[in-house]
Amino acid sequence: MNRKILTLTLLLAVVPGVAMSASVYKWTDENGVTHFGDRQPTGSKAERVNVRSGTSSDASGNRQSPQERLQNMQEQQAGEAEQRQETAVEEARRKQREANCATARSNLDVIDRNARIRVEEDGEQRYLSEEEIAEKRAEFERIAEENCGPAEE
Repeated sequence: MNRKILTLTLLLAVVPGVAMSASVYKWTDENGVTHFGDRQPTGSKAERVNVRSGTSSDASGNRQSPQERLQNMQEQQAGEAEQRQETAVEEARRKQREANCATARSNLDVIDRNARIRVEEDGEQRYLSEEEIAEKRAEFERIAEENCGPAEE
């Protein structure tokens, strides 16, 4: 009887340890869903999860050092900052094009109403001749064409 109790006690002490030593893998599929399993999946990168501590490690052994992770994070942040700056530059260009387009169309509207156009030169005012008005119309049409159409790369 003593031997049965000793065997049962020993068995109960060993079984949880054997069960805990099994490998558990964690991976994310192409849809972004995280999976856990006892076998490493083929064709995708998986992390081995330490069930006792709750930490994970790469199953392939490609663990990065903290310096490498920091460098990768800094490179990623620099890339994102550059992309934000490019986006801001593109936004400023778009707004400038819209303003140029509106001004050119407004000037063309004034010219098309057959108005006499007065300009100030050297502190004196004068009216534009027909030839000068035609030159201004061509200039404003060119500006409108450049700025009112789709943006060119």
